[in-house]
Amino acid sequence: MAGSSQYILVISLCCIGFVAGGFAQLTPFFYMQSCPSVTNIVGGVIQQALQTDPRIAASLIRLHFHDCFVIGCDGSLLLDSTDTIVSEKEGFGNINSARGFEVVDNIKTAVENACPGVVSCADILAIAAEESVRLSGGPGWFPLLGRRDSLIANKSGADELPAPFETLDALKDKFSQRNLDSTDLVALSGAHTFGRAKCETFSFRLYNFNNTNNPDPTLSPTLLATLRQLCPQGGNGSVLTNLDPVTPNTFDNKYFSNLQSENGILQTDQELFSNPGTDAPDTANIVNVFSADQRIFFGQFVVSMIKMGNIKVLTGSQGEIRSNCRRINADISGLSSISTAGLVAQY
Repeated sequence: MAGSSQYILVISLCCIGFVAGGFAQLTPFFYMQSCPSVTNIVGGVIQQALQTDPRIAASLIRLHFHDCFVIGCDGSLLLDSTDTIVSEKEGFGNINSARGFEVVDNIKTAVENACPGVVSCADILAIAAEESVRLSGGPGWFPLLGRRDSLIANKSGADELPAPFETLDALKDKFSQRNLDSTDLVALSGAHTFGRAKCETFSFRLYNFNNTNNPDPTLSPTLLATLRQLCPQGGNGSVLTNLDPVTPNTFDNKYFSNLQSENGILQTDQELFSNPGTDAPDTANIVNVFSADQRIFFGQFVVSMIKMGNIKVLTGSQGEIRSNCRRINADISGLSSISTAGLVAQY
């Protein structure tokens, strides 16, 4: 595993210039002078949290994903509701689902104690995602940094995040809208190699798939029986199960072999391997490659994470560096020189 991580570090350094071509403001060395210990600080807080909450690594990388997919990688997901802001936490894709905000608060406090007013909450999410993967046995890389924090949130955008019941075409469309291709879709979905899912996100596959009153035919009979015991019809939808029953807390490529044996928990996972064969959709072919060679998966995951982390970033004088990730530094209604309409127009 150590060799794999070193291999990926080399790959990530080589590809940074290519991936970040349109984002020259971002650099892995952004805090080298102003907060050189930031990565160690973030990793230390996460490592401590993992001792009591093995889910937290998967939860933190999901926060970065859900932040980037709304109005960009700008920390808008972290904002609580106020008189002028409707929080993205209340969106369909996040409510009673997104978690780890208290750990982000702890990270922010530790970073502010060391480097006050320097590190953005958006960058904290990017670093936390990398550290969560590395501490769980996955690849390490150098995230591009220099993002600033949004002054607004977009709850309606959070309503449209990729959902666990969507088709492959719908997933491809949502990723394509963010300049992410099928390879990125499969690689980033590989983050489901750790973490948990609630019964309510997949129980329709067990009893009434596509209103047929039958289970999803792409679900293995053995897994179907196991999940029906865990999630009886009309039961508690909040019960959790491992997304990867083989190595649930380890970042590896077992997720892809699970799909090959029809053991994907979520519909959106198993859809990636629909109709495999010589004329398989591109996603099924990519699943096969990643399942066969973990190093290839790790390498592409790094590339796709860096690419995703560049979605509509704020840099320079845009946005701000929040002192508290849950609120903007000043009430937006009190800003005399910036209108709400002007801020929305940036996106």
